[in-house]
Amino acid sequence: MICQIIVLYYSRHGSTRAVARQIARGIESVEGCEALLRTVEEIDGSDQADDPIITLNELKQCHGLAMGSPVWFGNMAAPLKHFWDKSTALWVSGDLIDKPACVFTASSSLHGGQETTLQTMMLPLLHHGMMILGIPYSQPKLHTTTSGGTPYGATTVSSGPAGLTADEIELAQQLGKRLASTALKMKES
Repeated sequence: MICQIIVLYYSRHGSTRAVARQIARGIESVEGCEALLRTVEEIDGSDQADDPIITLNELKQCHGLAMGSPVWFGNMAAPLKHFWDKSTALWVSGDLIDKPACVFTASSSLHGGQETTLQTMMLPLLHHGMMILGIPYSQPKLHTTTSGGTPYGATTVSSGPAGLTADEIELAQQLGKRLASTALKMKES
C-alpha cells in the first residue's frame, strides 16, 4: 500500500501553491510515497480552487501532512484556520496522533511574518498530536539562502513574477522528502 501524504494549502495569488508543488515533488521523490495536493474552501463559499478541496476523511486516512498558508498579518489565512476549527471530531478520536507534519508559507516581504505564520500553523497540529518536522541545518542551502527557507519550514518571498528561487525550490523539496521518508518509516513500523 502506498504512503499517501497530503499537501494542504491555501493560496490567493499562487506563491503558496508554488511552494506546495515543490514539497509534493520532494514527497514523490521517495519511492512508495504519493503527494495529494489539497486546498480548503473559501469562507464566503466562492470557488477559486486549483486543487480538490480536502475532506476530514482524507486527513484521517493520510500518513503525513504538509500544510501551507500565505502570511496574513503574521498569521495563517482565515480559510485554513476555519478548516481546522471544524476538525474537532478528528481530535476527539485521536486520528492524527503520531502522524508527521510540516508547515510552509509565502510572504511578500522578507520580514513579513513568515516565522510567526509557520508557528501559528503548528498549533492545531500539535493539539492533534502530530509530530512537527522542520528543515535541519544539515541542509546546506539553509545556511546560505538570501530568500526563503527557515528551520521552521519552507518559505518563499514572493516579491515579483520571477517565481521561486533555486534555494526556495531546493529547501521545499528537501522538506517534502524528509516528511515522506519519516511517514514511510512510521507506516512500516
